[in-house]
Amino acid sequence: MQIGMMGLGRMGANMVRRLMKDGHECVVYDINPAAVAALASEGATGANALEDFVAKLSKPACVWLMLPAAITGRIADQVAGLMQPGDIIIDGGNSHYQDAVDIADRLAPKGISFVDVGTSGGVWGLDRGYCLMIGGPVAAVRHLDPIFASLAPGAEDGTAPSAGTAASGYLHCGPSGAGHFVKMIHNGIEYGMMAAYAEGLNILKAANAGKRKREADAETSPLKNPEYYQFDIDLAAVTEVWRHGSVIGSWLLDLTAGVLKEDPALAKFGGRVSDSGEGRWTLKAAIDTGVPAPVLSSALFDRFSSQGESEFADKLLSAMRFAFGGHVEKKKD
Repeated sequence: MQIGMMGLGRMGANMVRRLMKDGHECVVYDINPAAVAALASEGATGANALEDFVAKLSKPACVWLMLPAAITGRIADQVAGLMQPGDIIIDGGNSHYQDAVDIADRLAPKGISFVDVGTSGGVWGLDRGYCLMIGGPVAAVRHLDPIFASLAPGAEDGTAPSAGTAASGYLHCGPSGAGHFVKMIHNGIEYGMMAAYAEGLNILKAANAGKRKREADAETSPLKNPEYYQFDIDLAAVTEVWRHGSVIGSWLLDLTAGVLKEDPALAKFGGRVSDSGEGRWTLKAAIDTGVPAPVLSSALFDRFSSQGESEFADKLLSAMRFAFGGHVEKKKD
């Protein structure tokens, strides 16, 4: 099957490679000519302009966008202006699900289908496959099934046929917007899982606190029973053992174990954790629907703190302690 891929970053380029490996014809376009040339050298059909890109697609033309959420709507409209009724635009980026609903409504009168595909797999997707959460019209989704089947990991041996496509790693979740909605919640959960691992391992790291000298002053909380905190825990070894038979085992834990094995002190990292929007959108949906989400909200706010957004509040806390009790800040070691 032929597919056009626009946006050849880390995920888009590898998705093209996975599709070509499964026999699909890929037409590719990116504002970076080098990215186009690289895939063209591997067998893709390159395009040097948006008009050229769409013109090289057979009918019904199918264009997959892997772009930043901020520009997806604008580019989708530009692509649609070059398309004909019956054509399909797919958004595989991390766009807001409400944008998908709005874009689909704009394109429907033109006879152009809009399919939103929440795509999870990151830089490992080329080999492992991508988990796809799909929203859009039934006919368009069915037409794209060969593409989804090639991108997805595929069913494991022994999977019951009744499990449907979900067991293969892709699922039509509902009408336009449903795919991005499911991916949004997926990423919100991801925030919480990451925070749980990070917090738990941080406590393990502090298990030798009883060995450290603590100053006896009003600015240092005493450790009542230092004899209970005398453990030098090998975090790399712990995460490795948890990978084997543990209830909390996961691919995320596999990656964490790999990082700690390579860099136990995490010297390569500064601790600033970005958020690309999905966690915020997840909490907005939770508030709109009245669903409590204390774990996910805590994980999101912790990311804000890591970005320095708590600095002024922390300074105010210190200022208030000084104002009412004359407490002078202790300097970091």
